[in-house]
Amino acid sequence: MSRRPDLQHPEEVSELFDSLAPRIESFRRKNRYYYRLLAEMIGAHVLPGSRVLDLGCGHGELLAALKPETGVGIDISPVQVERARQRHPLLTFHVGDIQEMAPVEGGPFDYIVLSNTIGFLGDIQTAFRRIRRCSAPHTRLIITHYNYLWEPVLKLAEKLGLKVPEPYQNWLSFADLENILALEGFQVVHEEQSVLLPKYVPLVSSLCNHVLARFPGIRRLGLVEFVVARPLPVPPPAEPMSCSVIVPARNERGTIEQIVKRVPAMGSWTELIFVEGHSEDGTYEEIERVIAAYPVKRIRLLKQQGKGKADAVRAGFVAAEGDILMILDADMTVLPEELPKFYEAVAGGIGELVMGSRLVYQMQEDSMRLLNLLGNKFFSQAFTFLLGQRIKDTLCGTKVIRRRDYQRLDYYRAQLRSVDPFGDFELIFGAALGNLKIVEVPVRYHARQYGTTQISRFRHGLLLLRMLFWAIRHIKLRYP
Repeated sequence: MSRRPDLQHPEEVSELFDSLAPRIESFRRKNRYYYRLLAEMIGAHVLPGSRVLDLGCGHGELLAALKPETGVGIDISPVQVERARQRHPLLTFHVGDIQEMAPVEGGPFDYIVLSNTIGFLGDIQTAFRRIRRCSAPHTRLIITHYNYLWEPVLKLAEKLGLKVPEPYQNWLSFADLENILALEGFQVVHEEQSVLLPKYVPLVSSLCNHVLARFPGIRRLGLVEFVVARPLPVPPPAEPMSCSVIVPARNERGTIEQIVKRVPAMGSWTELIFVEGHSEDGTYEEIERVIAAYPVKRIRLLKQQGKGKADAVRAGFVAAEGDILMILDADMTVLPEELPKFYEAVAGGIGELVMGSRLVYQMQEDSMRLLNLLGNKFFSQAFTFLLGQRIKDTLCGTKVIRRRDYQRLDYYRAQLRSVDPFGDFELIFGAALGNLKIVEVPVRYHARQYGTTQISRFRHGLLLLRMLFWAIRHIKLRYP
């Protein structure tokens, strides 16, 4: 996974692509064969004379190649948009951030295209939500992005001057993309991978890209992941639900007030429940001070009687009064502003246990150590196999479930209380055994701003292995 020292802001993205604009034409000439294949692939799914919206349109070459009756392009780079206007005066181009755009004049559109665009977005889920507003039931969303298996090859091509330099990129698998689309009401109707050889070699390129790329197994090695999705009917709005946000807090004095300020109001009402766990830095006293300083907010403070995060979460859930129960880690490595996405997924019936996934977007530098990252990836693959539901990130602390579903899992959770100090697997395994739908919401993972991590890589790694063997015995092998 690529890393950057900070998270990219729209202004920085705009400046970056403005600076690259003079060189892009040169790179397009070097890779004209690849861009022609890409246009042919997308064009095969777009009827000429349609209404097309191209998001991340660059110089407008792809939009023009699709021969639309009404063609609108949006790009964050003013320099590239101006060049597109000069090259294609019969088409319409606007400067804008896809993640903040309002419904676009000329819509709804028959096709909305994002070609090699989602890798640069800081919040893909919000972008899809905006795109939904430009869609009609007949609209088809067409997405291309790079296969993450090609990351080393593409980085080498950049160093050799064969490709546009891209200092950051979200490397999404098809499962990641399908999950985010589903969260925002889109259903995948077509998916393929293509372009085994992006450079032109007489006869060889045609053999690779038009013959071998169609074979099962081999096609998964293609450079381009191609997805077509449709918007699902919008369900009637659900009745607002109340929320309880449980914050286990041990030696987290420096983040308490920020949490209170930044947890958004959700549903009919939102309460904050801090469960303080034998801190040595004055966390309990800080929570008392903050409660007094914000009397209009619904905040409660519990003194943990037992030990460990799992015990703190259980205590908070028992005391909670909301319809929806949320866990927010006090270290703020996942920001409180992410919580409404979890609320919408649960309240909208998309998932019954909704968990954060830190392994989709790029991370801030030092937010997760390499061994932790590799361990998370290994265990995500193992638990996905064992549980029969896709689990990308088992240990993200942000998890959300309806109270009634949590109570239904009492029988299964009771079997894990003596072996799971985290509390994560108590919920995950309980949901799997209880046949709850598990859904993951991609989140940005930030470096800790206060204190030190309370995770021991090796001790907790052994505990993860213990969870793995428990799942093999009690879930995978529970019947012949």
